[in-house]
Formats: sequence, C-alpha cells, structure tokens
Amino acid sequence: MNHPTHPFDWKILDSHYAIHERWLKVRQDRCQMPDGREVDPYYVIEYPDWINVLALDKNQHVILTRQYRHGIGATVLELPSGSVDKGEPPIDTARRELLEETGYHFDNIIQTSVVSPNPGNHANLVYSFLAIGGEKIKEPSFDETEEIETVIISLNDFKKLLADNGLVQAMHVSAAYYGLKMLEGGKI
Repeated sequence: MNHPTHPFDWKILDSHYAIHERWLKVRQDRCQMPDGREVDPYYVIEYPDWINVLALDKNQHVILTRQYRHGIGATVLELPSGSVDKGEPPIDTARRELLEETGYHFDNIIQTSVVSPNPGNHANLVYSFLAIGGEKIKEPSFDETEEIETVIISLNDFKKLLADNGLVQAMHVSAAYYGLKMLEGGKI
C-alpha cells in the first residue's frame, strides 16, 4: 500500500532478516525518527497478503469453515480464507480458496475492503470479498496440514453468530462487517 510521505515518517538506516521462511519473514530494521533519534531494533513481520471471503450460496446461506488453529490451540469457525500467492491477483486467490476449502464455485465476487492486520509491525494487507450465488461443484481439496469442515448456516444465524462473538479471527470479523454492509445495499 503506497502512501504519500509525511513528516512523521521514519527513515530506514539498515535492514536485514532475522527470520526468512516461506510463510514468515521477520525483518529487523534500524530506523531514524524525524527528530534524529534512532529506534534499533524495530521488527516488522512480512506475511504474504491474505484474503477473506463472506460467501453465500445460491440459497443465501453463509459458507463457513471449521478448522484447528494452533496459535490459540482451538478449533474455530472462520470465513474461507488464505494467502495470496506471489503475482496472483487477490480476487483469483478468493476464487481458488473458495473452491479448495469448500468445493464451491462463484461467478459473482466483489472486493469489499483492503485493511492492514496491524500497521505497527505487519507489512501485509488483507483483501476482503463478498461472494454471492455459489454452487458446490466438487469436494474440497486441502493442503497437507489442513483438516477443514464446511459449515453452512442461514444468514440470520450468521448475524447471530457475529453478535455472540462466534468468530474469533479479527480479520474475518472485519470482512463480515464489510460484506454485510454491501449486502444491505450500500457502499461502505
């Protein structure tokens, strides 16, 4: 995400990777604040960009996934989601992840937002989409470390799930908010 320069911007004096793995890169920067003070070290997490999709089938039911998330040590309900492959447009990632995780194909997918998961130390962006009118065309196909259950609920039950804090992944709550606002007939 490109932003115009601002007088508050820091200057990077030196930078190297403390961790450089496929799914996680941790950059260690030495920075200079506008008043000349140095901040050293400052760590930035470089994840790939992510997508999240509020997906409704042709009967206006919400398609969710249930899977184990080791970070919190719990099995949780989520929106279909995934990482954007290098060079892949996020909308193509949304189509791919919907098909892989749920077996549903969508012709109608609309981007609803682009947000930062944490602009203080995350370099990636999260693209959210609303997918409408999906049809199941195949069985899901998972990565080797994934065990995912597809869960279909009514739109009203989904709204109740949100109101009852039934989605714990913050970026999924954000995607749900933007998707529901668009469903209700308005641009955000």
